[in-house]
Amino acid sequence: MINFNGKVLEGNTILSIQNRGYAYGDGLFETIKVVNGKILFWEDHYFRLMASMRIMRMEIPMNFTMEYLEDEIRKTIEANNLSNRSTRIKLQVHRNEGGLYTPETNNISFIISVKSISQDFYSLNDDFYEVDLFKDYYVSPSLLSTLKTNNKVLNVVGSIYAKENNLNNCLLLNTNKHVVEALNGNVFLVKGNTIKTAPLADGCLKGVMRTQLLNTIKAIPEYELVEDSISPFEIQKADEMFITNVIVGIQPVTKYRKKVFANELSKLLLQKLNVKIRLG
Repeated sequence: MINFNGKVLEGNTILSIQNRGYAYGDGLFETIKVVNGKILFWEDHYFRLMASMRIMRMEIPMNFTMEYLEDEIRKTIEANNLSNRSTRIKLQVHRNEGGLYTPETNNISFIISVKSISQDFYSLNDDFYEVDLFKDYYVSPSLLSTLKTNNKVLNVVGSIYAKENNLNNCLLLNTNKHVVEALNGNVFLVKGNTIKTAPLADGCLKGVMRTQLLNTIKAIPEYELVEDSISPFEIQKADEMFITNVIVGIQPVTKYRKKVFANELSKLLLQKLNVKIRLG
């Protein structure tokens, strides 16, 4: 069952070919983790969605409050009999039909879908995990590239490339040849006591887990946090590298070309993240 504009519908509805999210990528989405009814980092997700809608010049409905959307998410989970399970929520917003490139309206509709997942709180996955650069296409650094829009063709093609080359993931470069993110999350490098991640100005996604970790790292006095451009050459010199998103939390990278990484900081940050979730 899905939730379409507040109505729970049996099965999946077939979208019109005029749907602007489908026809023009004129849509946004949030991927949200819910653990036994607890929506993780909901405030961050909500305010990112509202900011993204404003940037996309979408009309935000008067009833689109944090409480309203939270209730709709819970209603969808209950309708799918998943209240006692951990779930992956996809909240999609698209501009309503009408027009070509120029829309006839800025009003929106939303869809909430839910899928059961096995992992509750975050745990360290220390299995072999290899990445490399994806250099066929590049991210154009701009405010739009920081949004979670329906236009993810670069990530799709990059994922196919990774599969064809037996890689677990790929690192995306921007047009200045700086590493900005992975195919499915933000990237952090560790060298000594310095933790580095790409700045939003380089075009990386404004990830919710990225935000959580920035705040967590700032509270650890023995580490220095740096938001600055990452050269591919820096990866070879790093002690540790990990990828972050709200579903897996922190994914340590074990290998990049001939470089093998440790995962000590990943363990520490995961522990702090889980404590924060339980206390929150």
